[in-house]
Amino acid sequence: MEYVYAALLLNAAEKDINEENVTAVLSAAGVEVDDARVKALIASLEDVDIEEAIATAAVAAPAAAAAAPSEEEAEEEAPAEEEDDEEEAEAAAAAGLGALFG
Repeated sequence: MEYVYAALLLNAAEKDINEENVTAVLSAAGVEVDDARVKALIASLEDVDIEEAIATAAVAAPAAAAAAPSEEEAEEEAPAEEEDDEEEAEAAAAAGLGALFG
């Protein structure tokens, strides 16, 4: 996540988002820099208009929050057997993740 923050900081400062600048920001923040992750970030941002992405996210976030019921309302609406099914699904997912990182 700190790699994305570095890119956002550089964008806000109107600096070039390149490997050298991202590495410098991360190093200044005391982050151990992984060159492969920096290269992947730069490659993934190559065709992205960051200002447009921020504007789109800023518009979408309030709409999503308004459409989603509060946790309290969701709990009241969910029957007990759905909760059991969700717990079983979460347990299965956790077991699968455990096998990956075992």
